[in-house]
Amino acid sequence: MNRITAMRAGGFAIALGVFGLDRAVKALMTGPLDLQRVAAIKLLPFFDLRWTENYGVSYGMFTAQSSETKFALLGLTGFIALGVAVWMMREKVFGEIAALALVLGGALGNIHDRYTRGYVIDYADLHIGHWRPFLIFNLADAAITFGVLILLARSLLSREKPADAADADNDTATETV
Repeated sequence: MNRITAMRAGGFAIALGVFGLDRAVKALMTGPLDLQRVAAIKLLPFFDLRWTENYGVSYGMFTAQSSETKFALLGLTGFIALGVAVWMMREKVFGEIAALALVLGGALGNIHDRYTRGYVIDYADLHIGHWRPFLIFNLADAAITFGVLILLARSLLSREKPADAADADNDTATETV
């Protein structure tokens, strides 16, 4: 197995790990903690576990009410996840592969919920008093967010550089002629 193939396999392992961890935490919420019944568990002054059923996508947008819209939303998110997997297979730099793996694993976790329950289980309630800087989210949402932030940071902080300084000089010389 060559280096790039190994990095891509590592990316899929990260995605699988995120998916598995998301499933395990949601099983804890629905099983032993029975969060749906108790509604909320205070853990810290700024963090609670609070049961929320998200019928939409990011920040509850595009809420799916009918079975047709639920199916369409499931198909759309599945198509996006497939696109992320294809993009990951084309990347050659592990930073991008790992970031895409976070996005893919998180997307698969939420797709699993949407397919099996008709909604996504959200439970992480980060707040300062009554002010909530974020809507209630889950581990899959956090993985997607961190993956996208890594991709954005890497994109903004990297610049395309000429392959050779002599090429750059030749480009300047032809522009002045």
